[in-house]
Amino acid sequence: MRTSVLVFCLLGLTTAAFSQSNYALVTGTVRDAQSLPVAKASVLFKALSTGATREVTTNDRGSFSAPALLPDEYELTTSAPGFAPVNQSVRLEVGQKLAIDIALKIGPVKEGIQVSASSDILRTTDASVGEVVEPKSIQELPLNGRMLVDLVLTVPGAHVGFGAQSGQTNPLYWRPGQRSAVVIGGARDNANFFLLDGATNTDPTFNTQNLSPSPDAVMEFQVVTSSYTADMGGAGGGQINIVTRAGTNHYHGTVYEFLRNGAMDASPFASMGNNHLVQNNFGASFGGPLLGKDRKTFFFLNYEGLRLARVLVRAWVPPDNLRSTGCARGATISRWMVLTTMMKT
Repeated sequence: MRTSVLVFCLLGLTTAAFSQSNYALVTGTVRDAQSLPVAKASVLFKALSTGATREVTTNDRGSFSAPALLPDEYELTTSAPGFAPVNQSVRLEVGQKLAIDIALKIGPVKEGIQVSASSDILRTTDASVGEVVEPKSIQELPLNGRMLVDLVLTVPGAHVGFGAQSGQTNPLYWRPGQRSAVVIGGARDNANFFLLDGATNTDPTFNTQNLSPSPDAVMEFQVVTSSYTADMGGAGGGQINIVTRAGTNHYHGTVYEFLRNGAMDASPFASMGNNHLVQNNFGASFGGPLLGKDRKTFFFLNYEGLRLARVLVRAWVPPDNLRSTGCARGATISRWMVLTTMMKT
């Protein structure tokens, strides 16, 4: 009895995790030159980064469906007896639902057709509105403090929030260093829903982001601003779905350090000198295939550290007595004492 209950719970958790997925879905129809459906045609997906393949077959109406595809560059090969094979490149993004039509031409098996045009990025299968922040943007756009959530502001309809989530009020309602206060589509900044590799990454108490991954560990992420599908909708605001990196057929690694130091900053008059800020973001990442002939198992490792030391002005305390300095005309100079606190992370 206990075993049955445990299996039932595990199946329930699996179903819930699958409903909010970061995978892509490709559907389509294979037709001949006369726009008639081609049954039993083979559609092969090959991921260029890992070499993983997925093969599906069309039904009697020439339709096919390939679910649960990881975001990647794919080489799509369509073939059928008596038709020339067709090769084309497809770029799949996180959470994308792509519908394509493939036309086959009659010809010998040795003859092939190469399609170099990219696939249409318009969403024709759902009415969701949003953008995907691509790997190039994550790698090249500057980030102050290496906070990935700041890239959400590049999506139309998103801007910096205010209030509790930004830390301007009660500190119980925000996580230091997370900067989860983003207003998306006019909703409240605590109405967003965060996903990490298809799993919930939202604090259930304050609706903030639980884990802020390093930008070097993130492949891409999707921001849905409105009209999201049934597999989303954990909250009424924006849906932020992050996909982390995985190993590829080649070994790749990075070592980095980002430095901010108040000694290199200009000091305006109002700051009363140097702000004494020392911030170090450092880390490394490495990924590739595990040793073996098949190269079907991959790994990816990432570490990022933060060292932060700064002086914050906590209060301005006037002295008990204002003394005259004996200057001409009896001028009085007020002396003020600054209370500072050194913060280290």
